[in-house]
Amino acid sequence: MDYLPHRYPFLLVDRVIECEPGKRLLAVKNVTYNEPFFQGHFPNLPIMPGVLVMEALAQATGLLASETAPDELGKGMTYYLVGLDKARFKRPVVPGDQLMLEANYLRNKRNIWAFFCRAEVNGELVASAEIMCAAAERES
Repeated sequence: MDYLPHRYPFLLVDRVIECEPGKRLLAVKNVTYNEPFFQGHFPNLPIMPGVLVMEALAQATGLLASETAPDELGKGMTYYLVGLDKARFKRPVVPGDQLMLEANYLRNKRNIWAFFCRAEVNGELVASAEIMCAAAERES
């Protein structure tokens, strides 16, 4: 929570399992039936919105970038999502799923950080994308 400004109900990373700064981060999002988005998406067929799966992956990239460059991206900075490329969705994420979020560092150029990300449930790919983010000083 020191690295991400998000809070409930928008903090979508429950726990970091592994982190190799400059390389890779593996995190978990436990998807429960009482998530606020399930009330309307969809009432009789609860599915986690794909955009929130991408947001969870983007939050994982924020954690990896912060661990990789804590002096540049530490406290007082806000980390913004600036691009999604090659996003693919393979299967729905439903209540009871444990979403494994993997962020792999690709490059950093002119304050744009790029990652290849995957989300899996039970070892099965559910979504992937190249995600780009940038940091800026947090406004008071």
